[in-house]
Amino acid sequence: MTTLERPEIRTTGLLAQSWAIARRNFLHIQRMPEMLMDVTIQPVMFVLLFAYVFGSSIDVATPAGYRAFLLAGIMAQTVAFASFIVAVGLTADLDKGIVDRMRSLPINAAAVLVGRSISSLAHASIGLVVMSLTGLVIGWRIHTGVFEAALGYLLLLGWGFAMIWVGIWVGSAMRSVEAVNGVMFATMFPITFLANTFAPTDRMPTFLRLIAEWNPISSLTQAVRELWGNDQPLAEGAAFPMHHPIPFTIGWIILITAVVAPLAIRTFRARTAD
Repeated sequence: MTTLERPEIRTTGLLAQSWAIARRNFLHIQRMPEMLMDVTIQPVMFVLLFAYVFGSSIDVATPAGYRAFLLAGIMAQTVAFASFIVAVGLTADLDKGIVDRMRSLPINAAAVLVGRSISSLAHASIGLVVMSLTGLVIGWRIHTGVFEAALGYLLLLGWGFAMIWVGIWVGSAMRSVEAVNGVMFATMFPITFLANTFAPTDRMPTFLRLIAEWNPISSLTQAVRELWGNDQPLAEGAAFPMHHPIPFTIGWIILITAVVAPLAIRTFRARTAD
């Protein structure tokens, strides 16, 4: 009996097919655990370096000091970098012909992207867990209730999901891993640093402060800080998104996903149709 005649494959739904592809990515990580360095070693290094090297020179008006202020920013940066990971992984699969092999099977073509999204979101979730544990060690705490705490993590994961579609779009458009690294490095680093992730925006020059406070990463970071009770009073003249960070963050997640997801799917189909 051929693969096409096997009823268990022919009748498998999108979710099961996507999970099978996600499981393949998990097995890849299991065989190459160094792929987890970006969500294990790197976030810990960032937390410790910023907390102990820069923390002594940055004043914030939060109850637990700079370390509590820092954690939300580090987490926002990490989930934003989910786009980096999925873009590199997808481009590598396309370049090696793995996606073509998957598409030759009797599966839904969307399962390739959904499976990659599931594994990338799980990848980013590991980073959130590692950073939360590191934060507890250095004195970070959540000072609000269970609902607020859970909503903070949900916003981070929602932002990670939106960024994954950005990564799929870039990964489908670029022709090499080197090109992906160049594009993502040149865009994601400025976006995550020109924000309130690591320092308050009120001491920035007026023009940079305006950009930083309208940066969606700043809305996400401010929303998480408020939900966890680690925010500081807003400085005079703070931009509108800083006063309403939670609805702005939800709006950005919906907008980015609604705009980028169709572009990513179209680009992926055009790339795989070659």
